[in-house]
Amino acid sequence: MAEIKRASGRELFGWAMFDFANSSYTTVIITVVFCIIFPRIIVGDGPEYRLGNLLWSVSLSISYLIVLLSAPLFGAIMDYTGLKKKFLFGSYLLTVIATAALYFVGPGDILLGMLLVILSNAGFSYSESFVSSFLPDLGPPDELGKISGYAWGLGYFGGLISTAIVMFGLHAGVYTMENFSNLRLVGPVTGLFFLIAAIPTFLWVKERTIPRTLPRNENYITVGLKRLKNTFLEIRDYKDLMILLASFFFAYAGLSIVIAFAFIYGDQVIKWSGAIQMFMFVITQFTAAAGALLFGILQDKWKAKQTFIVTLVLWIIAISLIYSVRSVTAFVNSLISISLKEAHVFLVIGFIAGLGLGSTQSACRAMVGLFSPDTKAGEFFGLWSFTGRLSSIAGLMGLGLLQTLFGLQKAILICLVFFLVSFVIVLFVNEERGKLSAREHAGE
Repeated sequence: MAEIKRASGRELFGWAMFDFANSSYTTVIITVVFCIIFPRIIVGDGPEYRLGNLLWSVSLSISYLIVLLSAPLFGAIMDYTGLKKKFLFGSYLLTVIATAALYFVGPGDILLGMLLVILSNAGFSYSESFVSSFLPDLGPPDELGKISGYAWGLGYFGGLISTAIVMFGLHAGVYTMENFSNLRLVGPVTGLFFLIAAIPTFLWVKERTIPRTLPRNENYITVGLKRLKNTFLEIRDYKDLMILLASFFFAYAGLSIVIAFAFIYGDQVIKWSGAIQMFMFVITQFTAAAGALLFGILQDKWKAKQTFIVTLVLWIIAISLIYSVRSVTAFVNSLISISLKEAHVFLVIGFIAGLGLGSTQSACRAMVGLFSPDTKAGEFFGLWSFTGRLSSIAGLMGLGLLQTLFGLQKAILICLVFFLVSFVIVLFVNEERGKLSAREHAGE
């Protein structure tokens, strides 16, 4: 197998721009703005919003279930047909259209709101898997961590810019009926940002997969199912990939909760002001970008496994502090004789959490690339997506149900359990053995 050369700067930038573009969706819709609009205004079951929080979890979980059942099959078809860019384009259009259609969701339109969140988040999840399948072709194995980290870091700036547009341009931090005429524009503005920012990806990223001729009496679905079946049968040859995906399952269960509920937690438990919300957003975006870039560089110079472990340790510390923010605030005030509020301490915790936000996902994505033979990249990133979506369902539904029983603050402890289990499992990954297995199966 010939050594893979680093792609041109323009192609790398084009690939990274998709992370820049799709971060507008995950940041504005899932993490910062619409996640608060939905329970507060669309469902409106205050003051604790337990039903709204549960329906938010259900909507995201259904979308992940759809992707879970289909992404590995689509990945197998892409590897056979060489249609990665077309699949990516289809998922991109689905996300843009469904996100823009959130304009039509008003107070009480719960089912319509859930349907559009399901469709838009499914499109986003597909696109995340499809664009990642290009990664192994963009450079040699010892540069994939840096390339992945660069793209993930750039993505946070996309999230920062798009959220700044809706927060300042639409006053989206004011969650009142009087401001609803502005709030309903959050979806269309986010969809337009995604639509425009992803154009460089489709202009400059190359389709390198060589299509194959369909056998007689076969179609793409049957071929995809057979390739997928073979991959599952042969998965024993990829022992370290299996262990990594098991670890990622628990890590992403925790991450999915943080992504979907961090700002809901700040709104409902910490009861922060709009100004503190903006500070938290800016802090987490910059630290997440810095973390993705820094850990991406470290991963190429250090070991990918060790980098992933460090990010998990950051999360264990961050979740412990989030749960005990009230006692931590009281302790700090008694220690230095000042009157910090819980929201101020929460900002500091956000700094720690931000460092792990992009780096954990980026490190795992790069490791999947390292463990993937060239002919199975689409399938393996489909399995990566499968694992992530299954874990998201477990994490979000677990939190959604627990918060209806015990409240959001206590329920957040399930994140700590998830990150601890992930930490233990990843200790059993042998990185060199995983890379050797990928090389041995290259070209099959």
